[in-house]
Amino acid sequence: MNDLFPYGTALVTGGGGFIGSHLVEQLLKLNVKVTCLDNFSGGKRENLAGFIDHPLLTVVKADITNYDEIAGHFQGVEAVFHQAVSKNSVCMKNPRLDLKTNAEGTFNVLEASRTHGVKKIVHASTGSVYGEARYVPEDEKHPTNPVSFYGTSKLAAEKYCQVFKHLYGMDVSILRYFHVYGPRQEDNDYGGVVSIFIRRVLNNQPPVIFGDGSQTRSFTYVKDVVKANLLAASHPETNGEIYNCASGLKITIKQLADLVRTELNRNDLQVEFRGWKPGDIKNFEIDNSKIKAIGMNFDWNFEQGVSETIKWLKNKY
Repeated sequence: MNDLFPYGTALVTGGGGFIGSHLVEQLLKLNVKVTCLDNFSGGKRENLAGFIDHPLLTVVKADITNYDEIAGHFQGVEAVFHQAVSKNSVCMKNPRLDLKTNAEGTFNVLEASRTHGVKKIVHASTGSVYGEARYVPEDEKHPTNPVSFYGTSKLAAEKYCQVFKHLYGMDVSILRYFHVYGPRQEDNDYGGVVSIFIRRVLNNQPPVIFGDGSQTRSFTYVKDVVKANLLAASHPETNGEIYNCASGLKITIKQLADLVRTELNRNDLQVEFRGWKPGDIKNFEIDNSKIKAIGMNFDWNFEQGVSETIKWLKNKY
């Protein structure tokens, strides 16, 4: 137990993934006994390589869609960080798996937590539950009208969290993520645009922009997202609340491409423009005042975060 975190034991679903592995790493630094639960379909053991032998870490290969497989691992756990997810980029390929993972999987995590008396759950959700903006900046009271399978299944997961709180009095907080980036993020074509652009430039390929590059995103560095998770778990007033977990920055995709080329001294690589992707949301303007009101400060500016991501990918390539 640590002054920054009031629990001695924690379980992270999707702990081998991009965000989950950073969360596991930080919890270990706080001397928390951590169970990393992952089926390693998207997560990777190499994401845990720097601390896989830590005496406080237990790594379990299990699938949240199988209740019997995961339930016993919640015994003795005080806090659960539910990061396991079927990603937005794959939901069109297999919407049934997207539903099973994000909705039924979340139900299983909640039921296992209830059965074993978990004290706190922080659930990772997404800004995709909003759909197209009705007004900006989007706050947590914005209507939820998802336009993707992913947004729909993640909204169902949020509703299960709220029902478990209502029926059983469970302490659950929900964080809606927006465009998280940083080291360990997938850089293949199903990854995030920051890592994809860096990977392409490192491989002597131009960044590809769908549209004219004027679309904006609220990029949030992964370590700030970890900080927000720990804050949500540590403050009693977060019980039952939903928070936009976004830096509030407005960065255009063209600005991102230019920054990556400049950082890697490859301004000779001309950006390639292609047609707009169907359903692409043009602009994100996020109100993060609610999470700031509980003491959250986003420490990483965009240039710092991109620089750290470049360092990590350089080691990979």
